[in-house]
Amino acid sequence: MGPKPFIDLGGEVIVNAAVKVDKSSKLITVKTGEQFGYDKLVFATGSVPVIPKFIPGHELQNVFYIKKSYPYIHNLTSKIAALRNIVVVGGGFIDADAVILAIGYLANSRLAKETGLELNRYGDIHVDNYGRTTVKDISAVGDCAQTFGFLTGRSDNIKLASTATAEARTLGHNIFGIRIKKCISATLGVFSTEVNGLAMAGAGANESSAEEANVEFISAKFSSPDRHPGTLKGTSNLTVKLYASPLDGSILGGEAWGGKSVGEIINIISMAIQKSITVYELVSFQIGTHPLLTSSPVNNPIIRAAEEIIHKIMHNQKARSHGTEPKQLADKEF
Repeated sequence: MGPKPFIDLGGEVIVNAAVKVDKSSKLITVKTGEQFGYDKLVFATGSVPVIPKFIPGHELQNVFYIKKSYPYIHNLTSKIAALRNIVVVGGGFIDADAVILAIGYLANSRLAKETGLELNRYGDIHVDNYGRTTVKDISAVGDCAQTFGFLTGRSDNIKLASTATAEARTLGHNIFGIRIKKCISATLGVFSTEVNGLAMAGAGANESSAEEANVEFISAKFSSPDRHPGTLKGTSNLTVKLYASPLDGSILGGEAWGGKSVGEIINIISMAIQKSITVYELVSFQIGTHPLLTSSPVNNPIIRAAEEIIHKIMHNQKARSHGTEPKQLADKEF
């Protein structure tokens, strides 16, 4: 984005590397030796790639890591352009020209630790729901700050740009006083991606995370063309899978895959999770449709998946009323 919008609002931008923070005197020392005082300080130092120091050779020439830096990635591209044999860790036992390790990220929290800020078990900066650290007037957001799992309520390790921007917006409103209460109580881990023309997205709970957290759920999925009729040019098959509580039908998570529309479909599901919307409310979800833009109004995948979950909940309730153990009904595709 660049600093221009901030500068246009009257802000001043200094580009330098902070090397020390004195939280008592509220002074920041930068690499060139200059010092700056602050009223409020925000750590937004991001994350660094996980380096597997337990693997012999991790420091060799032509062993690369995926850093969240455009200049670094651009330089990496030019370095490996002429190489034929490249191994991505997990590719097996192969004698290669280059190795690329992309095995996760850790908070870039070294300066925060030296400052005296509390870190959690992952090395993330400990913050509350408003992004405030344990030290007065110091906050943290983004990859360097801790997150709490939506299902578990425990510290989680989610480092997504979408999460970081939501945290930053919250902090922007509340840094000089709480104006918006409890904006971010837990992190859903909303994401979307595309591989070989197949778009995929997820939010909240899925089978593995729910089972790991010992959370009961009912799931259902529905598939339909993302245009109507499905013979229109450019149509893709769209599948939505929902996860809901078997007790009250509240949406716990969702997945979507198919065409590019899944990127916004998952954002709708994310809102449903955050607002504790139930499958019963989704049945009356009022939608706008157009043949060239959306699925058919009678085959909206989110609504139809919700209806299938309601069917499963009613089936289980009926089975219990007859004193029998409910059977797990398989997901249906239409």
